[in-house]
Amino acid sequence: MKQLDIFADSRDVMLRNDVLEQLQKRDAVSARTALERLAAGYPDDGALPAMSVLVCELERGLERGSTSPFADHAALAIARRHLEDEVVPAARRVLPAQTGHAWLAPCWRALADRAATLAFLRADADSHSAPLWLLAGDWAAASDAIGSIESWWRIPAPLAWMTESRYRTGGLEAAWPLLAELAWLAPPRFAALLPMLSDASLDALRRRFDAEFPGAGETDDYAWFPAWLLVVKPALAGRLGEARVQRDQAGSRAMALLGKILRREHEGEQRELVNLRQELSRLHAGLFDTYMATRKVQHR
Repeated sequence: MKQLDIFADSRDVMLRNDVLEQLQKRDAVSARTALERLAAGYPDDGALPAMSVLVCELERGLERGSTSPFADHAALAIARRHLEDEVVPAARRVLPAQTGHAWLAPCWRALADRAATLAFLRADADSHSAPLWLLAGDWAAASDAIGSIESWWRIPAPLAWMTESRYRTGGLEAAWPLLAELAWLAPPRFAALLPMLSDASLDALRRRFDAEFPGAGETDDYAWFPAWLLVVKPALAGRLGEARVQRDQAGSRAMALLGKILRREHEGEQRELVNLRQELSRLHAGLFDTYMATRKVQHR
């Protein structure tokens, strides 16, 4: 006969588990019943406040009008703050990390659906369906929403969203061109995205860049990250070469220039190579020194 564990089989644990079970099933009616049983027996239980928030969220999803489009961006902002400030912390309080993420996905998806008709506003970028689709883990829907934004690749927020979407669907190899474009256009967005991607090889390159690049030690240094990559990882030239060059960005011009330099080195065009190297030196002396140091090593 199995011996009862006074901790695992205690009534409060069983009642709490009943609530969690119904929450994970997303059964609002049964979850409310289980929650009331727990509250009646253990009104001071520490999990009650967080569980109450989650049960209310399920019930809210059943209410009439809960799936109707948002009237404006302000309405979306209010709904998003509710999720971020109340529902997400509650889920983290009572649900395991992986389970919590899966539980929250339909909540983000519901917001994204309701935000589908709202236009993109540069002044309030987060009030758009695209970042909500990313939080829901629906990369295809996110890409479609971003693609509807005119010239999205010239705007930091949607470019960062598309970069994440491309990474989630195709990995680092697929994301390299957009990562380069994001680094040039919005170094702070680039720096903020890397921890979210949590890619081991990309993080290693970032740490090496932080340690070795002769810059100012500021976030804006990341504008030179793609060009630096061509110096330390010339095998990436093909993928990085697919990035849209932005002539108004010095980091973009430097990477394009290094691409030319690598080709001329291969072709043996010494006269043009000298001119291209001089141009690189004028763009960023420290990057030029890093490049030349690798060539000195190669030719010893």
